[in-house]
Amino acid sequence: MNPLNLPPAYPIVVEGNIADSLSLFLSRQHYSQLFVLCDTHTQQHCYPLLQASLPAHHLISIPAGEAHKTLDTCRQIWEQLTAHAADRSALLINLGGGVLCDMGGFCAATYKRGIRFIHCPTTLLSQLDASIGGKLGVDFMGLKNHIGVFQDPLAVFIGTVFLQTLPSREITAGFAEHIKHLLIADEAGWQELLQADSLPIHPATIARSLGIKAGIVAADPHEKGLRKALNFGHTIGHALESYFLQSRQALLHGEAVALGIKAEAYISLQRGYIQPGEYRQIAALIDAHYPAVTLNKEDMKAIATLCVQDKKNEGGKILCTLLGDIGKVRINEAVSKEEIEQALLQINVPVQIHGNHE
Repeated sequence: MNPLNLPPAYPIVVEGNIADSLSLFLSRQHYSQLFVLCDTHTQQHCYPLLQASLPAHHLISIPAGEAHKTLDTCRQIWEQLTAHAADRSALLINLGGGVLCDMGGFCAATYKRGIRFIHCPTTLLSQLDASIGGKLGVDFMGLKNHIGVFQDPLAVFIGTVFLQTLPSREITAGFAEHIKHLLIADEAGWQELLQADSLPIHPATIARSLGIKAGIVAADPHEKGLRKALNFGHTIGHALESYFLQSRQALLHGEAVALGIKAEAYISLQRGYIQPGEYRQIAALIDAHYPAVTLNKEDMKAIATLCVQDKKNEGGKILCTLLGDIGKVRINEAVSKEEIEQALLQINVPVQIHGNHE
C-alpha cells in the first residue's frame, strides 16, 4: 500500500491495481456484513477486477448515469440493505464514478443514521474530485446535488487500472477537474500543462490534483470559506449540465465544468481580475479538448436562471468563485444574470456534441 501523505483523516491510496491493498485493508477492519455497490457499467467492467480479492459480500447494482442520481435510486439501495438486514456495523464499498460515489456515500451516511463506506472511484473525474472531500448527495427536481450531507469515507482506493475501461470522452471530461485545480492553486502546474503536447493523464497527475484539493478541504471541511475555491467553473457548469440533462443530448459533468471554467474565466477577465492573454490561454485549451455547444437567447436566459438555484448562493445573489489571477481565486463574487448570459456567449459555438451520455 502507498497512501498519499495528505491531510484528510482517512487513507487515500493511488495505485495501478488496488485489489491487494483493498483486500489487506478490509482484513484489518471489523464489520458485520460487506456490501459492494456498482452500477450496470462498473458491474461489467470494474467489479471483475476486484471480485476475487474481496471477502464474502453482497453485490448491489443500480442503473448507470446522472439521470438515476435520484432519491428513487437511493430507495432501491436502502431496500437492498434492509433486505439483507444490514446493521450499523455494515460496510459499503462504492465502486463507480462520481454519481455512484456521491449517491452511495449519501445512502450509507443516512442508513440507520450512518454506516461506514469506502470509495473506489473508477472514472478520472471521480478520482480527481468526487472521491475525497466528504460531499455526498443526489439530484432533486432537476437540480444538481440538491439533497445531501457531509460525511467522510473510511478510506479511498484509487486504481488507475479502471481508467482502461473508459472511453476517451470520459477521460477527457474528467481532466477538467485537474485544469480547475491548477487554475485555482498551482500556477506552475498550469504553465507546465500549457507546454504539454497532450493531456497528461497518469498517477502523478491524480496525486497532484488530490494534493491541492485535500489541502483545501482540510482547511475548510464544510465549505464555509476557502473550500469555495473548488467551485470555480461549477456555478455555470452545473447550470449547463442541468439544462442539457433536462432539454437535449446530455453533457458529461466534466464537459459542463470545462465550459463553466471558460465562462467564469471570461467574467474574471471582464472584471479585470485576469489579463486578456491569460483568458485566451484558458479558452484555447478548453476549445481544443472539449465540445462546443449551440445556445440561443432562450437557452442562455434559462441557464442563467438555473444559476439562481445554486447551493452556494446567499441573500438572493448568485455567488461565483472567480480567478483572482492564475493560481489564485476570489470567492463569493456576486454576479448578475446578465454577466452570465454574456459569458455564455463565449462558449456558443455551433459544433455538435458527439457520442452518448455515459
